[in-house]
Amino acid sequence: GPARSRRVFLNHLDSYCGRSIGEYLSRCVVGASLESTEEEEEEDENNSAAEVSSRPKEGVYQVVGTLSKPESTKPCFAEETYAVSSQKELLSHLLECEIVVYNITEDANQIEEATWAASALHMEIEHFATPKLFILISTIMSWAKSKPPDPEDPEIPFTDEDYRRRKSHPNFMDHINAEKLILKLGKTNKHKFSTYVVASGHQYGAGEGVLHYFFKIGWLSETPAIPVFGDGNNFIPTIHVLDLAAVLQNIADHRPRFHYILAVDVSMHTLQELIKCISKNVGPGKIEKIPKENAFLSKELTQMHLDMLLVNLRMESMFLKESFNIKWVAQAGLVENIEQIVKEYKRSRGLLVCYFKNFYIQMGKVIERCRKMLAYIQVLIGMIKLFSMSKSCSNFEQEFRRCKIKYKVLRWDLEFVISLTASDEFLINRIINLPERIVAGTHYTQDRFLQSLNLFREFNTDDKTVLNYFDELEIHPQFIDVAKFEDPENRFIVKEIIKEIGEPRNYGLTDEEKENLERKAAEERLVKEAQEKAERERKETEERAERMANWEEWNKHLEEVKRQEQELLEAQSIPLRNYLMKNVMPTLMQGINECCRIRPDDPVDFLAEYLFKNSPDIE
Repeated sequence: GPARSRRVFLNHLDSYCGRSIGEYLSRCVVGASLESTEEEEEEDENNSAAEVSSRPKEGVYQVVGTLSKPESTKPCFAEETYAVSSQKELLSHLLECEIVVYNITEDANQIEEATWAASALHMEIEHFATPKLFILISTIMSWAKSKPPDPEDPEIPFTDEDYRRRKSHPNFMDHINAEKLILKLGKTNKHKFSTYVVASGHQYGAGEGVLHYFFKIGWLSETPAIPVFGDGNNFIPTIHVLDLAAVLQNIADHRPRFHYILAVDVSMHTLQELIKCISKNVGPGKIEKIPKENAFLSKELTQMHLDMLLVNLRMESMFLKESFNIKWVAQAGLVENIEQIVKEYKRSRGLLVCYFKNFYIQMGKVIERCRKMLAYIQVLIGMIKLFSMSKSCSNFEQEFRRCKIKYKVLRWDLEFVISLTASDEFLINRIINLPERIVAGTHYTQDRFLQSLNLFREFNTDDKTVLNYFDELEIHPQFIDVAKFEDPENRFIVKEIIKEIGEPRNYGLTDEEKENLERKAAEERLVKEAQEKAERERKETEERAERMANWEEWNKHLEEVKRQEQELLEAQSIPLRNYLMKNVMPTLMQGINECCRIRPDDPVDFLAEYLFKNSPDIE
């Protein structure tokens, strides 16, 4: 029946190494490396080694794990990702997996977690439902200070069997201590809990790891030469990151008896050879040796990177050759597979066309660039002539090679071919409408152009065209009808080309540039907020002052109204007061005085009777 799926835990799935290994294992069928190697089919060069392909749902390694950055998105190849908050929670996830892989080559802070995880699993051996496998991906830096196997012959390389005599670089002591602990924990009960240590060479490919610094400065062409730290004669063990993933696959399938494995390719290249190859194929083609101390001036290289670049080790893994069934991506090393590595690099990093940044212009560099550009333009002109005049694909290919050699363009990385098409009527009308000053001295005269057009149509039919040459190279031409875009400056055609092949893209901002932009944005935001606050306070002050002024004005009006009403009332009450004082008040006062003197039982009736009897009108 089909192989049973196996659950694999891998830390930092979003890191360079974690992403490549996780992606590779998620496509591997369990036990596939146990089968005999069949004749390998040629891989489509358009498919990146790091590109995710559709994978079967059953019988594969199900990859789960943690992320180095909490804000990172879950990788498409991962079944689950964990944002663990405690060791207890992490242990519960580890116990669900049959295979646990910890990579400590990129982040030294993961060493403590890796050793704890192995120790915690070791304490749970009696409760294992199925046997578990723990793999520690370490680095050959734990061998950096080892004495040569044969002092009389320094060219003899270290092998897997020399691991007991290894001496670590001073800055990688935690790595070698972790290796020793992992191997020790695997000796208690090998049937239930087996452990392996993989000493990985410096990883490259699929976007690059420690060598990315040199690829980047070469691609950006910001320096006339790529630096080589020191004399560059130190040998650096390397391995393609997907070959490292294949080693892990073989360990999971084979469970080999040897528990310490060197994971290096067969190359033995010096730092100078590696940088020279990168410079030739990605950068300016030149290298410059600089003192080791100057390397510390680079902000993109950490102490760990510098230690790794300055290591000097000759290593050979006999175990990989004899016991494992690996379908190598780059067994011969980076230099021998540089074309493939460059394609992976550009595809993984999403690089297509470089935007030129503003930097100090050096005339020597400008002249050199112009010469190279002229050579490419001459090749392009030659291609256009060949395209229009070649009678067959083979003829075009032969002449194309001659044209490249003539102008010393030895490397031609072609990704896209755009064919601009138009009807004879459109082309003839365009030629007729050209100004005389442009036509003069060219082959755009009506007779010559018609002759050339007829010749072109004769040599380029649907069944016989030099575009077939590019089809055979798997570079499929894309056709654009010029007649649809009435623009003498071809701006709409350029937009259409960009639509077909994508926007120009290059490296994003560096961490320092991002930090500067964020700081600038924060400062601008603070200034804006301060200005807005000051404006609000100013408006509030003005509004408050205006309200106070309006209130005072209203109070003044109110007092004036009251005064005027009082005066009016007083003016209107004088005749009434005079009338009462003359006709009513004398008699009324006398009646009140008499009432007070007599004090009758009914004073009101008494007063009324008094007023009636003593009224002046009655008398």
